[in-house]
Amino acid sequence: MTPSWRVSVDPTRCIGSGICTGAAPEHFVLVDGLSCPRKELIEPADPVIDAAESCPMEAIRVSDATSNRKIAPEL
Repeated sequence: MTPSWRVSVDPTRCIGSGICTGAAPEHFVLVDGLSCPRKELIEPADPVIDAAESCPMEAIRVSDATSNRKIAPEL
């Protein structure tokens, strides 16, 4: 199956709370105190949505890899 989600973290918004690494450790890692996605393109995964919705700074964006339609966080 082809990856269908794109995950990104805005380094200017991330405060390194680590909530994302707790919610989805297989998808996020802290590097130099900031969150980074382990892979930019992934298969759909509920923990990634949870991480994006839980980020206190809304630094995580999950979008459709083809259309770039925003999936999370919801408005």
